[in-house]
Amino acid sequence: MRERTQLEKSLNRVREMEAELEDSVGMIELGEAEDDGDVVAEAEAVIQSLGPLAEKMELESLLSGEVDGNDCYVEINAGAGGTESQDWAQILVRMYVRWAESHDCQVEWIEESTGEEAGLKSATFKVSGLNSYGWLKTEAGVHRLVRISPFDSQSRRHTSFASVWVYPVIDDSIEIEIEDKDLRVDTYRASGAGGQHVNKTDSAIRLTHLPTGIVVQCQNDRSQHRNRATAMDMMRARLYEHELQKREAEAQETQDAKTDIGWGHQIRSYVLHPYQMVKDLRTEVETGNAQAVLDGDLDRFLEASLASHISSDSEVGAEA
Repeated sequence: MRERTQLEKSLNRVREMEAELEDSVGMIELGEAEDDGDVVAEAEAVIQSLGPLAEKMELESLLSGEVDGNDCYVEINAGAGGTESQDWAQILVRMYVRWAESHDCQVEWIEESTGEEAGLKSATFKVSGLNSYGWLKTEAGVHRLVRISPFDSQSRRHTSFASVWVYPVIDDSIEIEIEDKDLRVDTYRASGAGGQHVNKTDSAIRLTHLPTGIVVQCQNDRSQHRNRATAMDMMRARLYEHELQKREAEAQETQDAKTDIGWGHQIRSYVLHPYQMVKDLRTEVETGNAQAVLDGDLDRFLEASLASHISSDSEVGAEA
């Protein structure tokens, strides 16, 4: 049913564009017949506006990876730098949540670890919507922020780093075996808001997969059993993504780039001082409207990264 709904949405969008194009062509013919330049100009403007939409839909049609249509988990971790990086991690969380909301996606909070003074040490949330993983998968990497620090009494410029990790939610059709001997289970008290029960019992769960070193944690529910079930789903997703990385050279390069959350490993820079610019270091796409990007306007970067990613996959396939 989910696949059918996605296909119906895509088909309806194509039909709507076809109808608009057909109507506009008819308006142009009518305007030319009646020598009405305003009607012709208006119809031509409509046709031109369909171009970017068609390009975006073409990109979406190429989201044919095994799990591109799935929901995804987004995990954000602050780099070294204390409060500065923790505040930057919280800004990134807000940016992705805004993007998700503007694309009719649902956001479900999984885990957060607050900073001592401000911001977040880490956060994980689930994004549910059409092609969520396909669109966000290229966001994995280190993000760099340059700004005048609001936490520096001398108003000096600071550089902060945070890493973003995106992995797909996998369904029961994909089998991932996890042996009990390979898991270490730790329980701890949940932090932050959540009521007296959450903060007084060890309801939060942390799972460590010993062979790979992958760690996931969940604290969004009062029930330890439900948190464990969610954490197991996340672990299965992480292990699946880990296996994909073995088969995909580009995905492996992305993982290698995340070994250090700092200089030389960032995929995108967000500069707020002395000028405003956001630049993706992989695709060279940039914009001077940094605030719009931080408010969730990521489409130009996602589309460019996706196009580059698909192009690279096609070249690898051609060489093979």
